[in-house]
Amino acid sequence: MSGLPEASSFAGRIDGLFLALLALCVVVMLAVFVTMVVFAVRFRHGRDVDRSGESHRDLGIEMTWTLIPFALFVGIFAWSIHLWIDMRTPPADAETIYVVGKQWMWEFQHPGGQREIDTLHVATGHPVRLVMTSQDVIHDLSVPAFRVKQDILPGRYTDLWFTATRPGTYDLFCAEYCGTDHSRMGGSVVVETPAAHARWLAAHASGSLAERGRTLFTRYGCAGCHDAGSSVHAPRLEGLYGSTVPLADGRQVTADERYLHDSIVLPAEEVAAGYAPIMPSYKDRIDEADILALLAYLKIRGTERESPHAPR
Repeated sequence: MSGLPEASSFAGRIDGLFLALLALCVVVMLAVFVTMVVFAVRFRHGRDVDRSGESHRDLGIEMTWTLIPFALFVGIFAWSIHLWIDMRTPPADAETIYVVGKQWMWEFQHPGGQREIDTLHVATGHPVRLVMTSQDVIHDLSVPAFRVKQDILPGRYTDLWFTATRPGTYDLFCAEYCGTDHSRMGGSVVVETPAAHARWLAAHASGSLAERGRTLFTRYGCAGCHDAGSSVHAPRLEGLYGSTVPLADGRQVTADERYLHDSIVLPAEEVAAGYAPIMPSYKDRIDEADILALLAYLKIRGTERESPHAPR
């Protein structure tokens, strides 16, 4: 890891785990090779040693060379599991930034409506959760200085989170071969102090992502079926996000980002109980960036965060 900066809260912990595993493997390798050399010298041709092959078992030695390496490798496994759980559990106050990967660019959308291509601005000391999907093929977002990477799949949401610790500009790569110009699919993460990041957000504000989603909700005709005054028997969406939805087939699902996404592009897969499967699929009719904006709106629809004076 020498030469690679440690710019996130995970970097030092991952480096520590890597170095511990490397050291343990070196110790085991040296023990094996030193033993081989000792026996090769001791039993070399011409030496007067016991070559009868008679077994001289020593239970204490056997237990020692079996249990100590076993305990060390189990310890490494437990260490890695603990770290993996931390990396899969973003804190509740993490700022959610939506990411769409497409051949060959990265599109980032901040909650405040700021949109970026191939560059992501974040602040030091504040956890960031990236909710990601692909518009075409499998990509993989990797920031080596943060020691984080995650596959990004079409039609599915994956996420990762980190807390940047050092201001600077760090490389961002696609770590999955995604086509002819895969090598061009790079970018950078600009880590700023909280004050500088607040200034950047203010300078690039253009209406929140949820507000854009509200506009799209009307533009794509969603309001015609799902608003209160509609004559269509369609589910109401106020307060839907995070609730439990009974389905027509008897199952129950949580209305999370995955469910809302699939309800837009695959509406016949999970039909809400009590409703006919009349909603058309919007697959290939709405790009992933617009779906993310719709999700941002649906997450606040019917809550106190939704402005009562906003245009419908």
